[in-house]
Amino acid sequence: MARIVLGIGTSHGPMLSTPPEQWHQRVAADRTRSHPYQGCRYSFDELVRLRGAEQLVKQCEPDQMADRFAQCRRAIGRLAQSWADVRPDVVILVGNDQMEVFSEDNIPAMAVHYGPTLENVPYSEEQTKRLQPGLAIAEPGHHAGHSEVFPGHPELAQHLLRTLTTHHFDAAAMRQLPHNPRSYSTGLPHAYGFVYRQIIREHLCPAVVVMLNTFYPPNQPTAARCHALGRAIAEAVAAWPGEERVAVVGSGGLSHFVVDETLDRGFLDALRRGDEQQLLSMGEELFQSGTSELKNWLPLAGAMRAAGLHMHLHDYVPCYRSEAGTGNGMGFAAWT
Repeated sequence: MARIVLGIGTSHGPMLSTPPEQWHQRVAADRTRSHPYQGCRYSFDELVRLRGAEQLVKQCEPDQMADRFAQCRRAIGRLAQSWADVRPDVVILVGNDQMEVFSEDNIPAMAVHYGPTLENVPYSEEQTKRLQPGLAIAEPGHHAGHSEVFPGHPELAQHLLRTLTTHHFDAAAMRQLPHNPRSYSTGLPHAYGFVYRQIIREHLCPAVVVMLNTFYPPNQPTAARCHALGRAIAEAVAAWPGEERVAVVGSGGLSHFVVDETLDRGFLDALRRGDEQQLLSMGEELFQSGTSELKNWLPLAGAMRAAGLHMHLHDYVPCYRSEAGTGNGMGFAAWT
C-alpha cells in the first residue's frame, strides 16, 4: 500500500518573493480596507491606535525587514532541501483559491482536481498592469516567465474523491481548472505555484490538487471539517494499492493581512504537540480574511497525525510592513 512519508506546511505570501525594501508597496492597499483582527474588524488608522504600544514602526525599519526576509528565505531553502532529500513519488497539495479560477458565481467548499496535467500560467503583460501595487513584483515567486505543465495523478485523485464521498465529504471534482473571466490568472492559483517554484523546484512528481474555500462566506468549511479532511486523506492513501511514497503539503497563512503573533505561535505550538482540542477550539471568527489560510494547514495536521509523522518547525517569522501591524506571519514546518 502507499504511505505518507513527508508533510510540509508553508506560507506563500507575496512578501516572500518581494525584496524587503519594496514591502511598502502593499501598504497602499492596506490603508483602503478594514481588517479582521482578534475577532473584530478595524480600519488601518484604528489599528495604528489600537497597537500603538507595540511600537510596530520599529518592526518596519529597513534592517529589521531585511533580516526577516533573509530568515524566511533560509527556511524556504530548508523545506526545499527536505523535499529533495525525500523525493516523494506523488504529492497531495492543499491550498485555497482567491478568485483565481473560481468566481462568486461558483465557489465549492472543497474541490479535488483529477485531470492528467496541471498548468501554471504566468500573467500576460496586460493582466500584470491591472494587478494591485506590490503584487506584480512577487510574480516570479509563483509563476515562471512561461507556461509550465506539471503531471497530475488522475487515478489517485479519483480514489481520493471516492474515499471522501464515503466519509460524507461532498467535494467538487475537477478534470480541469475552471476559468474565471474576471481573474488575472488562467492557471494554478498562487498557493500552488509558490510550492512548485520554491519548494518542489526541479524535483517534480505527479500531484493531486485539493482546494479549500477558506476566504469567502457563506460556505467556508469549519476548522473541524478541515482537520477531518486530513484524516480522510490519510485513509485514502493507506488504502491505495500502489507503493507510492506520498507527501502532503499545506500552503497558506499564517496570520495576515494583520500579523497576530499570539495567534500564530499558539497555532504552531498546538500543531507541534498534536493538540487537536486546542486547534479545533479556535473560534471561526479568527479564521477570516488572509488568516483563514491557517485552515490549509489543518488537513495536513490531520493527515500527519494519522500517519504518525512528527513536526519540526523550521521557523516562524512575523513580517510587518506598517505601523498598523499589517503584513504576514510566515511559518515553515516539515513532518517526517
